[in-house]
Amino acid sequence: MSLQNQEIAELLTQVAQLLEIDGANPFRIRAYRNAALAVENHPRSLADMVRAQEPLSQIPGVGNDLAEKIQEAVLTGRLALREELLQHLPAGLLQLLRLPGLGPKRVRTLYLELKISDLAKLRAAVMANRVQTLPGFGPKLQAQLLKALNEPALQSSRRLWAAVKTVVDELTTMLQGISSVAAVSAAGSFRRACETVGDLDLLAAAPKAAPVMDAFVHFEDVREIISQGETRATVVLRSGMQVDLRVVPRESYGAALQYFTGSQAHNVALRKLAQQKNLKINEYGVFRGAKRLAGAEEAEIYRVLGLACPSPELRENRGELEAARLKTLPRLVALNDIRGDLHAHTNATDGADSLTAMADGARARGYEYLAITDHSQRVTVAHGLNTARLAHQLDAIDRLNEKGSGLLLLKSMEVDILEDGSLDLPEAMLARLDLTVCSVHSKFNLSRTAQTERILRAMDNPYFSILGHPTGRLLNERPPYDVDMEKILPGARARGCFLEVNSHPARLDLTDIYCREAKNLGVKISIATDAHAVRDFAQMAYGLNQARRGWLEPEDVLNTYAWKDLKKILRRK
Repeated sequence: MSLQNQEIAELLTQVAQLLEIDGANPFRIRAYRNAALAVENHPRSLADMVRAQEPLSQIPGVGNDLAEKIQEAVLTGRLALREELLQHLPAGLLQLLRLPGLGPKRVRTLYLELKISDLAKLRAAVMANRVQTLPGFGPKLQAQLLKALNEPALQSSRRLWAAVKTVVDELTTMLQGISSVAAVSAAGSFRRACETVGDLDLLAAAPKAAPVMDAFVHFEDVREIISQGETRATVVLRSGMQVDLRVVPRESYGAALQYFTGSQAHNVALRKLAQQKNLKINEYGVFRGAKRLAGAEEAEIYRVLGLACPSPELRENRGELEAARLKTLPRLVALNDIRGDLHAHTNATDGADSLTAMADGARARGYEYLAITDHSQRVTVAHGLNTARLAHQLDAIDRLNEKGSGLLLLKSMEVDILEDGSLDLPEAMLARLDLTVCSVHSKFNLSRTAQTERILRAMDNPYFSILGHPTGRLLNERPPYDVDMEKILPGARARGCFLEVNSHPARLDLTDIYCREAKNLGVKISIATDAHAVRDFAQMAYGLNQARRGWLEPEDVLNTYAWKDLKKILRRK
C-alpha cells in the first residue's frame, strides 16, 4: 500500500522533530522540514512518481538524499532513520509534540531536565508543579498543558476520515479484483462519514468466503492476523489500524450493510420499529417468522418497515427514522451542487501555487467562482498581506477577470479577528472586497465569555461575511477554543453573517451538530476547502461529509448559489 503525500510529509516531519530533540545539526533539521513542506504541497502523488521512476530530486526542496528517503517511505511505508532515532529516543516524545505550546525545543528540555518521555510522566510532573520551574515554561504554560492533558481527543486512537479513505480505496480495489466477489463496501463509522474512524469494518458479498478471506489476510499491508474464521477475519495493518472483514451471501448483503453501518443507536431504534410490526431484523434480513421479507438490498430493509432509506451520514438516531416515516428526509447537498470555493490561498502568503494556477485549478473543476482569501498582515508566520500587497493582488484579480475566462475570481481575504474584536484590515480596504472570511488565529486561551464577545464584536463590523473555521480545533491535535456557539449562531443570524465548514481533513470545523443548528436557525454555511494548493480543492468532499451529517441541503449552503444570487445573500441586512 503506497503512502500518500500527507503521510510521507508526516514521516519527514517526525524525523525533523526527533533530530531537533536529539540536538542534531540545524541545517539537517531544516532540510527535513523543507522537504516535508514540499511533499505536502506537491500537486502530484509522489507514489505515482516513484512507480513511474520519475526523479524526485527535481522537486524543489528535495535533494538526492531526501529523494531516496521518500522512495523508501513509498515502497516500505517506513523510514529507517526514524526508527534509528527511536532506538535511543522514547517514542512517547512524539505524543508530547501534540500538545499546544510544546515544540521540539521544549520537549528536549523536558526530556533532558526532568526525564519526561511520555504523557503520563508529563502529567505527574505538571501535577507536582515541576514543569513551571523550567526555563521558557512558567505557570501559565503549565496550566495550559494540564488542560490539554485532560482533553479526550489527546487519548484518541481514532484516525482522520480522509486518512482512512486511502486504506478503504486500496482494500476495496483489491477485494473487487476477486472474480467471485459481487459487492464490497466499507461500513461502520467510515460509511457514516464520521470525522474520525477507529477500527475499519469491510463487507463483501460472495458465494464462498474462503478465497476472499485468504486474499484479505495476505494483503501486502497486513502486519498481523488477529483471527481468521469461516466468514470473518481481523487483521492489523502496518499503520496499526485494525480492519475487520465479513463475507456474506449476496441475498444478505443489503441487511448486513445496514446492520454493520450502524450507528448502534440507529439500529436499536430500527429494531424497535420492526418489533412493533411483529418483524425480526438482523444482519441476515428482515423476517416474519422463518420467512425472509428483505435482505439483498439495503433500501428493502427500510421499505419493508414503511420507511424511506436514510443516507448513511444521517444514521445517528437524531430524528432520521421519523423523517423516513414521514418521507421528509432532506435532499442532502452533494458535490455537483457546488458552484465555487470561498476560501483559498495563493503563494502570495502561505500557499504553494500562484493566483493564475489556483484560478486554472478551480476552472478545471467547473467552478463559477473562486474567492482568493490570502492571510492578513497579523499572521506573520504566513507572510500575511499588508494593504499595499493586498491592493496589488486585487489589481491582478481585476486583470484576470477582464480576460473573461469563464471563472470569476472574488476579491477577498482571510482577515484576522484581533483580541479586541476588531478586524486586521482598514475599513477602506475592506470596502474593496467582495466578501471576507474572518478567523481567529491567536489568543485561543481567552475565557469563554471573552472569546464569544470577541467574535460577536467582530461580526458587528458591516464588512464581516463568514466566520472561518469557527472553533479553531485540529482533530486529534488541538481542542477547540472555548466559545459559546449557542450565542454565536443566533448572533450571526441577527447580524446577517455566515459560518464556514472548513474542509481541511484535520479541521472539519463546524461540527455536524452545529451545522444542523445553523440550518434550524436559518444561518447559511460556506463549505470551503481552505486550499493552499490546487490539489487541495479535492478536500471539498470532506466538508461535504460534515455538511451532510448536519442535514444540510443545497439551499443551506452559500456556495451552491450562482454568483448573481450569492452576491445578494452576502449583502448585510
